[in-house]
Amino acid sequence: MIFAKRKTREDIMFDLINYIILAVTVLIVLYPLYFIVIASLSDPNLVQSGHVFLFPKGFTLEGYKRIFNDSSILTGYKNSVIYAALGAIVTVTLTITAAYPLSRKDFYGRNFFMAMFMVTMFFGGGLIPTYLVVKNLHMLDTVWGMVIPNAVGVFNLIITKTFFSMSIPEEIREAAAIDGCSDIKCFIKIILPLSKPIIAVIALFTIVGQWNGYFDALIYINKEKLYPLQLILRNILIQSQPQQGMVTDVDTLLAKERVRQLIQYGVIIVSSLPLLIIYPFLQKYFVKGVMIGSIKG
Repeated sequence: MIFAKRKTREDIMFDLINYIILAVTVLIVLYPLYFIVIASLSDPNLVQSGHVFLFPKGFTLEGYKRIFNDSSILTGYKNSVIYAALGAIVTVTLTITAAYPLSRKDFYGRNFFMAMFMVTMFFGGGLIPTYLVVKNLHMLDTVWGMVIPNAVGVFNLIITKTFFSMSIPEEIREAAAIDGCSDIKCFIKIILPLSKPIIAVIALFTIVGQWNGYFDALIYINKEKLYPLQLILRNILIQSQPQQGMVTDVDTLLAKERVRQLIQYGVIIVSSLPLLIIYPFLQKYFVKGVMIGSIKG
């Protein structure tokens, strides 16, 4: 019979301190999210006066009604899903096919090409040249204008290259070559199935970036039917702001400010909810991506 070691007084104190620190950390991280939820359902006057702390007060759905009364919300959701999905496919394809040869020691000039990629991390053409390139390629007001300009990120390329170097043994490729497997067939039949973790990591990073981004749409998209969700929510928030020069009635100004605050909290929930729902199920891939990126390739 194996007897469990009895905890000493010092062990109990150590565990207690750890639990306290973890509880405080969780509270610091989760409470702001919780507060945004209850503030979006509460009377803005009570929120401003500090009466909303643990539960909604002056319950109201006016902010959400104002948001979803805009018919463009569903269009924004659809566009954001398209941009995120297509962006993930293009980014994963280009990143994997670039990182794999760069990870192979027999690829002549790989250090030169890697250096060229690294240069783009420190130097860029700027907004105006990038806009002109997108315009000359006829990608303005198209889905590709949201996908192509940021399709390959050097950070993603580095962690993918590191994954191939650290996780795919060279002996696998050598064994495949001995069996008569070509490089392309080896890549498709052997390397890709073994690369599911890094594919998931790059896809998730791309989806999150596309979902949260609005600046590219602000620059490259003029047609409202192509606006992503973030840009539509931004426009709703701007439209809800009271124009003090146009409103002379103080009560009217305060009422509009009240609605603006409700919409402001509601916009955060509407835009973040899809990612908050899927993140717990995909957390392990984000952790793996951080661990891969912490290893020097």
